[in-house]
Amino acid sequence: MCVWLIAVEECIDVEEMNGKAMSLAAKHPGRIGFDIEVFEQFLSGRREADWITAARRDAFEKYTQLLAQELPAEEFKRLDLRPFNAELFRPVSDSGELEAVSALLGETSDYGGRIVHQDGHAVEVSGSDQLAEKGILFGELQAMLEQHRELLEPFFMRRAVSPDADRFSAWHAAFWTGGTLLYVPRNVEVELPLHSLITSTRNGVADFSHTLIIVDEGARATLLEETASADADSAGLHVGCVELIVERDAQLRYVQLQNWNQKTWHFAHQAGVVENNGTLQWTVVGLGSRVSHIHQDINLAGRASSAEVNGVTFTSDRQKLSYYTQQHHQQQGTRSDLLYREVLRDESRVIWRGMIKVDIPAQQTDGYQRSDALMLSEEARCDSIPGLEIEADDVRCTHGSTTGRVDQDQILYCMSRGITRNEAMHMIVEGFFQEVYDRIPIPVVRDTLSQTVQKKLGIETLAADVMSADDEEF
Repeated sequence: MCVWLIAVEECIDVEEMNGKAMSLAAKHPGRIGFDIEVFEQFLSGRREADWITAARRDAFEKYTQLLAQELPAEEFKRLDLRPFNAELFRPVSDSGELEAVSALLGETSDYGGRIVHQDGHAVEVSGSDQLAEKGILFGELQAMLEQHRELLEPFFMRRAVSPDADRFSAWHAAFWTGGTLLYVPRNVEVELPLHSLITSTRNGVADFSHTLIIVDEGARATLLEETASADADSAGLHVGCVELIVERDAQLRYVQLQNWNQKTWHFAHQAGVVENNGTLQWTVVGLGSRVSHIHQDINLAGRASSAEVNGVTFTSDRQKLSYYTQQHHQQQGTRSDLLYREVLRDESRVIWRGMIKVDIPAQQTDGYQRSDALMLSEEARCDSIPGLEIEADDVRCTHGSTTGRVDQDQILYCMSRGITRNEAMHMIVEGFFQEVYDRIPIPVVRDTLSQTVQKKLGIETLAADVMSADDEEF
């Protein structure tokens, strides 16, 4: 009982602090967001169609209204945003000198097409000509919107993410700078995975990249997307948006690997819409950033639609990563399966708030969500809050979460067999993540995650690891 009271007191304190922060936002909008002067300066450097500019102005008006309101307490009360100062970041009008940024996924596989964004601007697009022969559109978002307005405008920030969904969505809708567009026409299959890389190379850059994927009826596609910083010292801001549209009988595999440096603030509203008999497999990987908050919606809008959501998070130092997920069952016979696994070390923190929502028409729904956390230090903390909101009466919905520490007996057993502490830790963490790995059918993603876990644990290669048990503490 005492522990419960302590936990409630802490949540209330953080909520009160965020309330003060929101009051500060009303008095000094520039600290939490961008004001009208920044917006007009941003527009003056744009070269775009009039209808896009008009949509930006509408979004900025909504953003100004939402900026004066408090953030939703249920979603943000455990995330302290007081240190965030938007005045330190600005969008840039050019990509600057092209820099080579190391990508975890980008250098380990063959792709059917690739697009690279640097500081909010597309600097490389490859494979689009071959894809265009099949009617596939793949390239920089603004150019595609202007060239194919009639086809794409009905999807852009209308079916998945609305500009007035929350403050960050409106902020993004007003300032979005390029991004990735993938449109796959009816009954067409993209055989090789496509790759999108979003990079930040300069200090103080605000990036508002947008990803829009539309897989038409009976089509199939795979897109692997990752974010990366050019160096560890450049502070950055990313306010992103991801929209995944899966039409009738279509299939989409989407992987997003977030690997910003630990001086980057990362906010994003991400949503998928799946129509009749459509299938969405969505893998989210959280490795980087100083503070990150992801709002993720999975909308099962068609009968017999399904979604599988995989999450892998590994935090260290003083990182804080927050997820707010919703599996929204809107029609009969829909299925969702969400599995998040988090590993925390040092003084890092992870927050996961999940909800399965079932509407009245969504009879015979099968919904599942689970979040498991493994803490490698006594200072780490994970808050996992699953939830159900069910209005139908013929459903099967289950949820659960676990949080625990590494069993020291397991480490001792491994070390008694000649295995170093680092190797033992790696084996335990790999085993913890293995269930998620087994759900990912893309070898390059599984291999990359395994290698990244080694780096997070301070292991370059197991063969070269000769550290003794006392060399490093976890």
